[in-house]
Amino acid sequence: MQLLILGTLALFVGVTVAVPAQEKRVHHKPDLSDHVHDDAHGYQYDHEAFLGKEEAKTFDQLSPEESKERLGKIVDRIDTDKDGFISHAELHHWIKHRQRRYIEENVDKHWKEYDQNKDGKIGWIEYKNTTYGYYMDVEFDDVEDKSSYKAMLTRDERRFKSADRDGDGVATREEFTAFLHPEEFDHMRDIVIQETIEDIDKNGDGKIDLQEYIGDMFNAENGENEPDWVTTEKKHFSEFRDMNKDGFLDASEVSHWILPGEVDHADNEARHLIHETDKDNDDKITKKEILANWNMFVGSQATNYGEDLTKRHDEL
Repeated sequence: MQLLILGTLALFVGVTVAVPAQEKRVHHKPDLSDHVHDDAHGYQYDHEAFLGKEEAKTFDQLSPEESKERLGKIVDRIDTDKDGFISHAELHHWIKHRQRRYIEENVDKHWKEYDQNKDGKIGWIEYKNTTYGYYMDVEFDDVEDKSSYKAMLTRDERRFKSADRDGDGVATREEFTAFLHPEEFDHMRDIVIQETIEDIDKNGDGKIDLQEYIGDMFNAENGENEPDWVTTEKKHFSEFRDMNKDGFLDASEVSHWILPGEVDHADNEARHLIHETDKDNDDKITKKEILANWNMFVGSQATNYGEDLTKRHDEL
């Protein structure tokens, strides 16, 4: 079972999934909130952006006094340099941290399993022995697809070395997070691109042609008609993905495809909260200013009730 944890991307190969490529390969940043960002009709978007979706629900059950008290404690945590102000950088970092909770929970889940000697770090040997130990003892002889597992081992080692920025063969928590979730780290972009090309490139020429691109998404069987979205994807390949029009996707073109430059919503939200809260226009906010505008940052039973009344009024 453990071999499947990091072999997920590799196992996409050969699976026929009738889903457009952008839904399968492209790494989009998750939305800060499921709500529309419209302060005129409530602050649900801001609450979920600032707290995270699950924590925002918890605050909605608190009294206004409890919400403000907890918010005050959060502000103290955000003020990392303890200068009494919340800067844009500190608020931006906090919002990104809250939005990455699902990643951190996934890392927590695996950390205890791999940190065998409980030293707060995970060495490549620890990871390799835990994941592949049994199979390596018998040189993968009892594995049906021996070559695939050997390739997974090689791939994991390459990814581990890229995540291990100081090259000491041991991953800190941040480095192990980069190993498990390379799409979240700029210095791991090349690994994400390389692994994607290896998954799709069937003839081993280091590029992706149209047939390989479509084959990653759809393989017609028994005279099956080609869906309309496949025709659309062929057009996307030639008109948008293949930027130099040579009939292939190289590493640079794959990068534009699977790692598109996107708006930093956490940055925008940090700027928005500061703009709405900074009464003296010094581009930073104090705990006092935040608590004076507390219902923009967190919800409560009272704000929830008020927003429900607004919704009912709008519906009428």
